[in-house]
Amino acid sequence: MAKRKEDEVKPGAPAWQSTFADLMNLLLCFFVLLFSMSTVDAQKFEMIAASFNQTFSIFSAGATAIGDGILISNGVSQLNELDQYINSTGKMDTGETVSEDVASAQAELEKAQLEESEELAEKIEEALEENNLDKDIDIEFTAQYVQLTLKGSLLFDSGSVELKEAALPVLDQVGVILERYAQSTIEIEGHTDNVPMSGAKYSNNDELSSGRALSVFNYMMHTTGLDPATVKHSGRGEYVPVADNSTPEGRTMNRRVEIKIYNSLSSY
Repeated sequence: MAKRKEDEVKPGAPAWQSTFADLMNLLLCFFVLLFSMSTVDAQKFEMIAASFNQTFSIFSAGATAIGDGILISNGVSQLNELDQYINSTGKMDTGETVSEDVASAQAELEKAQLEESEELAEKIEEALEENNLDKDIDIEFTAQYVQLTLKGSLLFDSGSVELKEAALPVLDQVGVILERYAQSTIEIEGHTDNVPMSGAKYSNNDELSSGRALSVFNYMMHTTGLDPATVKHSGRGEYVPVADNSTPEGRTMNRRVEIKIYNSLSSY
């Protein structure tokens, strides 16, 4: 009976092991070479670590939170003084960083806007006084605009959007002022009191205030050379009162038309 010949064992390690060992040696030499070419600046590393430590309080103390609050290491990021912390780092609530230069520029811009509005208001006030309109029209100003307020009783009958004949000369003078001084957007707003509409053409104060603003707008477009693209009109209804609606005097003050003349530096 034939016997199975034993496999001949070759002396030494298998050939694949030699190839693998050569590869490992090459990789080792490669990483040693990379390490020898790199340098670690210990001083810079310590400065970075100190900066993180001071800002977040996480390196030296381990599980600590910023201010009073639950530990960050517990997986909770709730900070009771988060708003105060964010503001102290020079960031607004939206996360936008505001530098001192930007804040200074914004303050200078607002100052310039306010000065321009004040100068414009003085010129318009002189024009109103020359035409004896200072008693019929109130004037105010902000950093964005100069506002002319016309009494509703001067312009319209109760519940009506049709301009009174007596109001037309006043609006003519206002149109001249707008043509002379307006350099940017003009906005015409109608306002009413809070008395509900009854038995009138308009079902509510929103429609009435919008109709009155539109009447003033249309008159200005027919009697002046203003660009319609720069003049807006809107009805604000009873929602922006300037006086107490519980008294007849207050309701009279709330029935008004406001014309806002935005200055050339306005962000509107």
